[in-house]
Amino acid sequence: MPTLHWIGKDKVVSHHQDVPYRVLEHKYGFTADKGEQSEPTNCGNKIIHGDNLEALKSLLPEYEGKIKCIYIDPPYNTGNEGWTYNDNVNHPKIKKWLDETLKAKEQDKVAAIGVDDLTRHDKWLCMMYPRLQLLHRLLSKDGVIFISINFPDEHHHLKCICNEIFGENNYLGDLTWESTTQPINSGSARFNLQQKTEPILFYCKNKKFQNGFILEEIESGLKYPHQGKLGKCRFEIIEKSDAGDYQRDTMKFPILGQLPREGKRWQIGEDTAKDLVSRDRLEIVDGMIKKAVYPEDELDKKKFYPFWSHFSAADVGSALLGKDILNEVMGRAIGFDTVKPPKLIEELISHFPPDSIILDSFAGSGTTAHAVLNLNKQDGGNRKFILVEMEDYSEEITAQRVKRVMNGYDFQGKKKEIYKSYSVNVTNLKKSDKILQEYENLKKDDSYSKVSIESINGEIAITAEKQVSGKTEGLGGAFDFYELGLPLFDENQNLNEEVGFPKIREYIWFSETRTSFTEPNSEPYFLGKKDESAYYFIYEKDRLTTLDFDTLELIKTKGEQYIVYADTCLLSKDFMAKKNIIFKKIPRDITRF
Repeated sequence: MPTLHWIGKDKVVSHHQDVPYRVLEHKYGFTADKGEQSEPTNCGNKIIHGDNLEALKSLLPEYEGKIKCIYIDPPYNTGNEGWTYNDNVNHPKIKKWLDETLKAKEQDKVAAIGVDDLTRHDKWLCMMYPRLQLLHRLLSKDGVIFISINFPDEHHHLKCICNEIFGENNYLGDLTWESTTQPINSGSARFNLQQKTEPILFYCKNKKFQNGFILEEIESGLKYPHQGKLGKCRFEIIEKSDAGDYQRDTMKFPILGQLPREGKRWQIGEDTAKDLVSRDRLEIVDGMIKKAVYPEDELDKKKFYPFWSHFSAADVGSALLGKDILNEVMGRAIGFDTVKPPKLIEELISHFPPDSIILDSFAGSGTTAHAVLNLNKQDGGNRKFILVEMEDYSEEITAQRVKRVMNGYDFQGKKKEIYKSYSVNVTNLKKSDKILQEYENLKKDDSYSKVSIESINGEIAITAEKQVSGKTEGLGGAFDFYELGLPLFDENQNLNEEVGFPKIREYIWFSETRTSFTEPNSEPYFLGKKDESAYYFIYEKDRLTTLDFDTLELIKTKGEQYIVYADTCLLSKDFMAKKNIIFKKIPRDITRF
């Protein structure tokens, strides 16, 4: 498979392993209608403020291999420094990270790769690569990732590195979103090729675990009014006239101990009858043999809403609508010019189970959380969201938006409605003067701020817009807000005791088992048992610990193997081999991930 190379790639290929592991520091919980609280809500919804590279690593102990759906909207890297979202990679925090990561030290005696020597594309790829690697680790085996990007700046670069990280065979396609419906009519841009759509790259973790997407069923008209052995069904007669051209003596065999009635024969052959009986599809109903038809027998006759690859602005909204929705929720102009509308994200995540965890590590204004809450309200789902936002507005805008959506909010805005619509046909074309007169009359109505004639879904429509105000119904819910806390290891690579002993134990367990930690509370130093291995972390803040015969008296849980952490060990290698004890020295043998 062809791979993409750029300046600095060799420095970031394994950089996700070198990123310090930082604990998440809980700042407050929030519950709809009750407000903030100091204690965690433990609801599963999280908003994290901090560098998403470090934040993603901090999520590994709890979420590695558990995220069903990831949506990210990273900087498009158009080079527009004035953009609110810091669209390029000259953001101070990114520049600092690039400098620390990519600049060779003088003592290395190699040609330095100075940040200033990199193009903006090199910088962007260096920024994205380790983040995508961690996102790949967090995905479940049947998980998917959607990545919004644009043409032409980084789309082709992004696809190359996604093929490398997720696998070329796990590329599911490019989705397209109609992001704008209004052309640029000023400046030199009006003479250039104008992009009406934006691509969304679509990858899965492993295609062999993708068994199709959940699709909403369209009412098919099929009815199941009866109660069969296996549930709701429809009964069908399997007899047919045995006269004239329809006469078949071979179709008069017994089924469930009964022959066809006088003058009748079966419509099905003997082999088919045996198969139906074996699957409980034939029953005696009112003295007759009838076929029971269940919903699962007619899936091919039902219609489903497809997972389309194109999302029109008419269906999900444009970037301008996304901006308007954000400003309406916040009750003021935020200044974000290109905001995804919640309906777009809803359409993406609606094709996955209603208990999925949805992760967005470039959270911006919090549209993904808004979409999750909307969808849960609509279908009664229990989806959870995890948002990560680096910028300082993470609480003022991202978290605040989620609070207002949960509680409901006062708004003033514009409401657009279709006053009348007309099919495009000869009859309506002949009365075009009448349609124009209706349009002119409506313009005189002071209750409308704007009246237009538009083409909507192939019809001519008169639309009217008015100013409205009111209060939205709150969607309910809760979340916990976190900051990135202290690193687990200090500058000397010793355990940082300030993070708290529970977090240290959680880390050790995950580093050994790659599973989430549950405090056993059963015996001193015991972490848990997995695959017949018992794990012990013998650690004290104020003294060195020793694995010796006295310490062995503390080990109560039986296992086929024992993994024991301590500062020193006085047991012989032969004894430990005989008892299946593996000693690991603190901190030397603690795995970094």
